[in-house]
Amino acid sequence: MKNGIVALSLAMFCLPSLGMAQTTPPAPKPPVAGSPFHSVEVNSDRTITFRYRDPAATTVEVGIDVLGTPLAMQKDDEGVWSVTTQEFQPEIYAYHFTVDGITRLDAGNPRMAPNLVGSSNLVEVPGDTSQPWDPTNIPHGVVHRHTYNTSVVLGLENNQSEYYVYTPPNYDPKAKKPYPVLYLLHGWSDDASGWTAVGQAHLILDNLLAQGKIKPMVVVMPLGYGDMSFVRGHDVWNSPATVDHNVSLFQQALLTEVLPQVESEYRVSRKREDRAIAGLSMGGLESLTTGLTHTDLFAWIGGFSSAIHNLDTNQAAASLTPKTANLRLLWIACGVDDRLITPNRQFIDWLKTKDMPVTQVETPGRHTWSVWRDNLIHFTPLLFTDR
Repeated sequence: MKNGIVALSLAMFCLPSLGMAQTTPPAPKPPVAGSPFHSVEVNSDRTITFRYRDPAATTVEVGIDVLGTPLAMQKDDEGVWSVTTQEFQPEIYAYHFTVDGITRLDAGNPRMAPNLVGSSNLVEVPGDTSQPWDPTNIPHGVVHRHTYNTSVVLGLENNQSEYYVYTPPNYDPKAKKPYPVLYLLHGWSDDASGWTAVGQAHLILDNLLAQGKIKPMVVVMPLGYGDMSFVRGHDVWNSPATVDHNVSLFQQALLTEVLPQVESEYRVSRKREDRAIAGLSMGGLESLTTGLTHTDLFAWIGGFSSAIHNLDTNQAAASLTPKTANLRLLWIACGVDDRLITPNRQFIDWLKTKDMPVTQVETPGRHTWSVWRDNLIHFTPLLFTDR
């Protein structure tokens, strides 16, 4: 591949982590006799009680995405395993059970996080006031799903690929001035719906617009793979050539198929100053490499917890200079508890040796959606401004 990208053999960098050692949680709250069985319950003190019924099990744990280790559950006389967590901040959390070493989903909770490798359930801890990802009584945009025949992406049934497009409230397809557009990329193991189904990007954008914090924009969320075999299992990250192959084909599909279709179907600007690209983890790798090697197309670039641990900068962006790039924004963020924090810092240091202006952002958190939602909340208000 022209960009010379390789990846480390640690798939955990690209999949939201489940499980952080913590202080001993409060004692579990067992179900009241005769009451309905609740598998997950958010308590008034913002702790969460998890329950799993299996009298025959010998061990049951619950893994929560923001924690580094799973929590052991205790069994009662009726065969119900339970644990009550520490207090959590208002957020949406992913979790799953592990029963005698086997991963199990919560059959009592229909709220799921779609994933091509390992699904999980979702539970939300509410705040005292509405959160940026909550649906509120404001004008809402529309999320459109498109399918198309691809000649680039490999391994899709009948060559049918897809992308999602968010149009802001009161979107006008005949507007005198075309809308700016953000290409927003998901991470490894997600599907094209990741940013809306789990990231709640459409609701975040609705709320930011209602608050006057962002410009009205169209947001395109494509399928982030060039070869679907790349999500067959974690072992793909052991092969730099396989990673390279996938990113190269994805970039080709984005630039030659998705971008032209979006520009023909929606009232979006074709100026580089009105195009942005950003993504998380694998999508961060793709957004940084695509953006930095196509600065003629994108003037705004963002990477969230980007999987750039083995990026060959000498090949990927050897000719990069502030003058030739002429970027309006290069924004690179990572959680301080993410194992990718070191390579992201090293990449930023390399950019600085080339005198590239870069906005470095470090936040609390691991490799999870709570970090990426926060990144989106702070990144989008910077886009398409005259600052």
